[in-house]
Amino acid sequence: MPDTIIVGGGWAGLAAAVELSRSQHSVLLLEASEQLGGRARSLDLHGLRLDNGQHLMIGAYHELLSLLKTVGCSEAATFHRLPLKLLMRSPSGHEDYQLVPPHLPAPLHLLVGLLQASGLSWRERRRALRLCLMLAIGRTNSQEDQPVATLLQRHGQSATLIRKLWQPLCLATLNTAVEQASAHVFVRVLRDSFAHHRQDSDLLIPKMDLGALLPEPAKRFIEHHRGEVKLRQRVSSLLVENGRAVGVTLPNGREYQAAHIILALPPYACRQLLIPHHQLQEIATRLEQIDYAPITTIYLRYAPSTRLSYPMMGLLDTTAQWIFDRGYSDQAGLMAVVISGHGPHNAWRKDRLTAQVQEEVARCFPHWPVPEDSMLIREKRATLLCSPAINRLRPNMRTPIAGCWLAGDYTRRDYPAVLEGAVRSGLACAQAIHSTRW
Repeated sequence: MPDTIIVGGGWAGLAAAVELSRSQHSVLLLEASEQLGGRARSLDLHGLRLDNGQHLMIGAYHELLSLLKTVGCSEAATFHRLPLKLLMRSPSGHEDYQLVPPHLPAPLHLLVGLLQASGLSWRERRRALRLCLMLAIGRTNSQEDQPVATLLQRHGQSATLIRKLWQPLCLATLNTAVEQASAHVFVRVLRDSFAHHRQDSDLLIPKMDLGALLPEPAKRFIEHHRGEVKLRQRVSSLLVENGRAVGVTLPNGREYQAAHIILALPPYACRQLLIPHHQLQEIATRLEQIDYAPITTIYLRYAPSTRLSYPMMGLLDTTAQWIFDRGYSDQAGLMAVVISGHGPHNAWRKDRLTAQVQEEVARCFPHWPVPEDSMLIREKRATLLCSPAINRLRPNMRTPIAGCWLAGDYTRRDYPAVLEGAVRSGLACAQAIHSTRW
């Protein structure tokens, strides 16, 4: 019998399994699908190995980098690390805005970068600089959360600043528009990225697909440490005896038992396992109230010589918001065009949306050839809707039932639903179990 069963093979479940295995706990990881990775996985489409969505990773993801090192993946072999540049292009075909922080200690690199930013008036740069300085020293804290838009209006940020700077940053980090996004979470992310070390804002571009980045090395690590990973194992119920979680069952009636059970599932899937147990009803009710935000990724395949001057670029006044050059991930000529959050595009047919995005990209980059192929991937519940209400709905990793734990990016309060949040959650859960007396 394993010490711990982990239900779910996303990045939170993998982080928990690796950490427990490293601490010499025996683990059994059960994943319902045919592959590991959850919402950050790879798939085969049109003869290409594609990520199911473009994930932004930065130098502030310390726990993710540490986890990769644990499973034997050095940063140099795994990522291109590049100083962050915020380059925005409009359909006119020109770079409408540039923020290029210089090589200075944090937060000076951001402050000087703002002073030198092109595409903004001197007054706009000064207002953005003042707000960034206040964010860095923590003077915008308030007891009650508020939308990011309210915070920006209180500090005199113009419509141009919001359009060119704050809205793109908010969508990229929270997958939520400024009108809905939590100011507390947004400020936390900005501080982690820009206020401590200059390298924290670096862009980390994977040299491989998401499946090869963590899921495959993590599986090898777990199995090397006498753990077990089972795919196509959908858990249908949580077993509880005398107020303690003792195991799980599968639809075919098979049971697995362990001293600890980690439910590393999305909130909507986790809720189904919690509902039958009255001690967990309050958590299940909160999970039911969580809203989600979609991410749409349109892959456009061009001639291999088609490149961006930097791995990613923002798009202004278009349906799409970001374009990533997958040539940096060894897929020359492939562009990932990303649309974050809600919008009219979510109701459009795939062919209409693909045509719209292709036309926008053609106007932004008129010298590019016509794409040879296109692929569209929609993740309808890609992330939590990171609104001011979200933190009161997010549960703790400990539940009222002994031995039952929750892991996932949705449990990390004051942090958005990103890969770093998922990894931190899984590691914290494993460390808490390791410190528990058996």
